[in-house]
Amino acid sequence: MSNASDQRVAFVTGAAQGVGLGISKHLLDLGWRVALFDLDEEAGGEARKSLTDAQQDRALFLHGDVSDEASVKLAIQQTVDRFGRIDGLVNNAGIADPHSGSIEHLEWDQWQRVINVNLGGVFLVTKHATQHLRQTKGAIVNITSTRAFQSEPDTESYAASKGGIVALTHALAVSLSGAIRVNAIAPGWIEVGDWQKSANQTDPDHSDIDKSQHPVGRIGTPNDIAQAVSFLLDPAMSGFMTGETIRIDGGMTHKMIYAN
Repeated sequence: MSNASDQRVAFVTGAAQGVGLGISKHLLDLGWRVALFDLDEEAGGEARKSLTDAQQDRALFLHGDVSDEASVKLAIQQTVDRFGRIDGLVNNAGIADPHSGSIEHLEWDQWQRVINVNLGGVFLVTKHATQHLRQTKGAIVNITSTRAFQSEPDTESYAASKGGIVALTHALAVSLSGAIRVNAIAPGWIEVGDWQKSANQTDPDHSDIDKSQHPVGRIGTPNDIAQAVSFLLDPAMSGFMTGETIRIDGGMTHKMIYAN
């Protein structure tokens, strides 16, 4: 007899590599059926090959851009056509590089691209998934960043987009109350070098200083985020949570660090 997770369907954006792939594989291992949506076809092909036979039977790879509404609408429909429903949405896709140069030289189109992908993509995918999530009383998990709360110089567009996701999360939680729970995760330093497509893959190499910045004594992994995602998607474990943003950063944002 199958358990409840065997019937659940998740739609994960930015799913071909990095944290998104870690989330997708974790959900597949838990028995979910997963639509993996990504702009990078090469990464998608490699991700597909990395799945076990059992995982591949429950996976659907979809190519598209979260900032293009027609692309998003088609992918959501393809997911419903294949699996019949959507129970969980994970808005993970984003332009990962936070550094955009000084505000005096940041071009308007550069600013717009980051906002359109990182924040606009959350809006568009949620817009088109909501009607299906209502039917299943599903849940949404948005991936933001600790950079929504603290910054380095010259990261204005990235910080604004991630801060916007925090605000959008609690706004959606109120608007969709009683039908869909909406929460967010703010990852800190997550090592994804070994979770990239082969052309971009790097081996993790962290100094003692890197590790000591984190009270837990190590750098984060995609699995740290994936475990939290599965918790937030499961109404049996987090059914009384909505509108929240959980920081998963090894305690780094709580540690006072002084320059020598």
